[in-house]
Amino acid sequence: MSDRLQELAVFVRAAESGSFSKAARELGLSQPSVSRIIGELETRLGVKLLLRTTRSIAVTDAGALFLTRAREVLADIEDAEDAARGVDSLRGTLRITMPIVYGTRNIIPRLPKFLRAHPLLRVELSVADERQNLVVEGTDVAIRLGPLNDSGFGARKLATVSRFLVAAPSYLAERGTPKTPADLASHDCIFGPGLFGRTTWSFTRNGAETSVDVRGRITTDSGPGVFASVLAGLGIAMTSPVMAGPEIEAGALVPVLKSYKLAPVDVYAVFPAGPRPSTKVRALVDFLAEELR
Repeated sequence: MSDRLQELAVFVRAAESGSFSKAARELGLSQPSVSRIIGELETRLGVKLLLRTTRSIAVTDAGALFLTRAREVLADIEDAEDAARGVDSLRGTLRITMPIVYGTRNIIPRLPKFLRAHPLLRVELSVADERQNLVVEGTDVAIRLGPLNDSGFGARKLATVSRFLVAAPSYLAERGTPKTPADLASHDCIFGPGLFGRTTWSFTRNGAETSVDVRGRITTDSGPGVFASVLAGLGIAMTSPVMAGPEIEAGALVPVLKSYKLAPVDVYAVFPAGPRPSTKVRALVDFLAEELR
């Protein structure tokens, strides 16, 4: 039976990652071993599960059906083991992906409390603003800001984050402070990743909505890039209390157009395994939902 379970685990990671070598690295096996295990599984089943090319592998129709059931079997086994040990004895590795600034300022500082409650768990963090292929990377849970487009994944809303504009005192001293959203048209604005990169900014005030097309000379693909640019006095940037609170408190950044409200951003936990995540993923998501409430 243990050989059968190894077959399932090897097949799932090879199919998800599209690479025998990646599956081998993650599972601590050699690439020839992975190839042999998949070959023996296909021979025993009498069907082709994966199509190999020199560059990648693809899942056949039979392989896609088998992949769905194999994931369910592995999840059931993990749940059964966790139930037997109890929630305080969760073990294994949690692979978490999160955006840079929100993750480093609002998620990672909360992990010590979670890990103290689960001393047998290990965490692998991927901290990046670009949206990765969660299945290929073997991610257990991703922290995402804004609308979700991975419709096949499970998700749970964790929090709602307000947004506002900030600038460095040096920029405002040189260029002046905008009084209304329309004034932004004559300012340099800084564009970042995701929702923070849009060039039309919409505000509400006393129930009325105002939209303005903004422009600027700085566009960056990361939250830290936005912060470095706004701190350097290169323009006005969109941010949130979670992300810019320390800089505002220290006087390094100043809120702009405080009486005008930007639409908030929802924060989600996304689980690529589907709407029924593993016990350890549920434990982390429950913890974050309580912490961020």
